[in-house]
Amino acid sequence: MRRVPAICGGEPAFAEGPPDWPPVDDDVREALARTYADGSWGRYHGPNVAALEGRLQDWCGVEYAQACCSGTVAVELALRGLGVGPGDEVLLGAYDFPGNFRAIEAVGARPVLVDLDAQSGCLSVEAAVAGISSATKAVIATHLHGGNVSMSRLVAEMQQRGVGVVEDACQAPGAVIDGRPAGAWGDVGVWSFGGSKLLTAGRGGAVVTRRDDVRQRMKVAAERGNLVWPLSELQAAVLLPQFDRLPQRHRRRLRAARRLIDALRPVDALRPIAAPPDDRDDASRDEPAFYKLGFRWEPAPPEAADRATFLAVVRAEGIALDAGFRGFVGRGRSRCRKVGELALAVRAAEATVVWHHPILAADDAVLDRAAAVIADLAERSAAGEFRVDRAARNDVVTDEEHV
Repeated sequence: MRRVPAICGGEPAFAEGPPDWPPVDDDVREALARTYADGSWGRYHGPNVAALEGRLQDWCGVEYAQACCSGTVAVELALRGLGVGPGDEVLLGAYDFPGNFRAIEAVGARPVLVDLDAQSGCLSVEAAVAGISSATKAVIATHLHGGNVSMSRLVAEMQQRGVGVVEDACQAPGAVIDGRPAGAWGDVGVWSFGGSKLLTAGRGGAVVTRRDDVRQRMKVAAERGNLVWPLSELQAAVLLPQFDRLPQRHRRRLRAARRLIDALRPVDALRPIAAPPDDRDDASRDEPAFYKLGFRWEPAPPEAADRATFLAVVRAEGIALDAGFRGFVGRGRSRCRKVGELALAVRAAEATVVWHHPILAADDAVLDRAAAVIADLAERSAAGEFRVDRAARNDVVTDEEHV
């Protein structure tokens, strides 16, 4: 006998709800105690921000790192560092985090929307090249939902054309692209330490670069007698032990994501955006990070069950599955230029569902149970079994509310 779904009055499969984030971490507790003991928690300048910037420099193999208050501000600083301003254009994927669009507008530039790569679900190199005009000053390349932008190709194409590259690695700490860490490829790399992120201080971000001119422009933009967008010593202190654990936690997430993708592969209506590769340890390896584990909801026929209904059914079980970004395709031409039909970006905005990363720290039994519940509900949703009232459907959040 099939179980009664929670949305129909049955017991939730995970009555305790999704796993908490951030987790209880003794190393973080000890870092907090140290900052209290040495008084650095209340100082403008202390050892922790400098140590964090040093870790970022070493991780990315760059000469400069600057901590700041958020990943969104980091994108704005990156654009200012590249000299982007009024009259310039900046390319970005038409499906992306909304703060990136706003950061372009914040420096007075015009967003240019380009389509996605069919394999990675991220910005397409070919579409970005096709979108270049005489006004193009930069491109924002964002790694999303377990997909990576092809950075070696993008950087080569943009260098030939004098276009700066901002690599948004806010969702991708720990990812590796052609053997190099995500965030280390662009003229500027951007990190986020927001409350839901893989490395978290509740708020915060950073920019990294190997270019002296970019660093100087960012410094001028950020310092107005004092830093206007600082990261605190207390925030930096709790990030340092998380950096120590990042490689271990990344490998665990990668393994768990592979297990979930394999378990859900038979479900026709739910397709992974980008499957993680097999384990390799060579210089050219390419592996994603999983801040969100992304899928496309594609029942056949499409009208069998809408995405909001499917998500409401799953979330009633205590599983943190959300809609993806809304995307920018519907924004007016007074605010942006659009390159082509943007068909893949439209599809992404309409069909993406994302699983919040804390599940990837669970043991195999929990992973298998969660996958089995989702597989069952996906098949039943695709068959049109559920009718969910508007209030429950409207309770489903989008990924841009979890940043």
